[in-house]
Amino acid sequence: MKGKADSSIHSQQLQQRESRWFPKLIALLTALFASLLATGCNQSNNAAAPQGPPPPAVTVAAVQSEQVMEWDEFVGRTEALETVEIRPRVSGHLQEVRFQAGQMVKAGDVLFVIDQRWHQAEFERAKAEFERAKVRAEIAEREHSRAKQLLGTKAISIEEADARNARLGEAQAALMAAKAAMASAQLDLEFTEVKAPISGRISRALLTPGNYVSGVAGFTTVLATVVTIDPIYVYSDVDEATLLKFNRLVEEKQLAKSSDGKIAVEMQLGDEGGFNIRGHIESFDNRVEAATGSILLRTIFPNPDGRIVPGLFARVRVPGSGKYEAVVIDEKAIGTDQSQKFVLTLTSSNTVAYRPVKLGRAINGKRIVKEGLKTGETIVVNGIARVRPGMPVVPQTATNTAEKAVAAALQ
Repeated sequence: MKGKADSSIHSQQLQQRESRWFPKLIALLTALFASLLATGCNQSNNAAAPQGPPPPAVTVAAVQSEQVMEWDEFVGRTEALETVEIRPRVSGHLQEVRFQAGQMVKAGDVLFVIDQRWHQAEFERAKAEFERAKVRAEIAEREHSRAKQLLGTKAISIEEADARNARLGEAQAALMAAKAAMASAQLDLEFTEVKAPISGRISRALLTPGNYVSGVAGFTTVLATVVTIDPIYVYSDVDEATLLKFNRLVEEKQLAKSSDGKIAVEMQLGDEGGFNIRGHIESFDNRVEAATGSILLRTIFPNPDGRIVPGLFARVRVPGSGKYEAVVIDEKAIGTDQSQKFVLTLTSSNTVAYRPVKLGRAINGKRIVKEGLKTGETIVVNGIARVRPGMPVVPQTATNTAEKAVAAALQ
């Protein structure tokens, strides 16, 4: 009985202890669960709302103004100042060619030789006729002189004196005719050597020795051509509007002229990246073509090394305005919004703003801005595709960007 009583007392004590710490255990577990739940929610909220990317870096530059002059560009073709077809003046068989195709020749150089034997013989015959006429004229002169003396002494009649005077006139005329025939024969002999009429570059020989060439007027044979090299012309078609503007600028004396009154122009060949050849306006044609509404412009350029060959395609630009102060920006800074051109300016809070602009012509890789920008404003010149109006940016100048690129390359 005593053992049962002790066991009952011990059980009651355990129940009392459990009744005291069990509520505390429940409270502790509840708090721990709440804490874990709160931590998980915070982590979930943080994962759902990550931090945004940093502002993009863009290259910016200050808007500047420069002294500029506008140009009007035209397509043209180069032409030689002089082009001559080499034709013989006498007929005969071609005997010799004294040049190489494409070489430079000087005026007076012998280019072709025609067989001279027939012309030499003709010259000798004409020379003999001249000598015979000369002797007859001398005889007639002496007879005429004696006739004056004999007529004074009445040794001959007046009719005989007149006959002798007439024979003198006839002999003198025959002498002049023989002299002219000899000169003509001498010219024909000289013309058997076909000489260069101008200095320049000669073409290939169109006929080889042994061929018969004609020197008859209207049927002469073309043997070769010679073109001058330095200077050289460029012919271009200029539209009416440009012609009228150009004339107005000349009247208002807005175009610069050289010391000899020439207006400078520039030329670009097909293999060049810029207008590096300087020349001047030689002339405009005297009328506008009604069918095309254009007028022919002839400009002239130096060509001392002969690099510019007649017939080349070329671009010529003519002054389209006088010099004036204009706002210019880099072409990369210009964006297109449908038909509207715009730039992105940098605000004081380092955000970009949309600015529509009205553009002028391109000048040396830059673009004239007629409306929309002022000198001193800052614009984005590189990176406009990565930003939108209102976005914050990290501005970098072109100099700093270049320095970073060099430093990265050296690493």
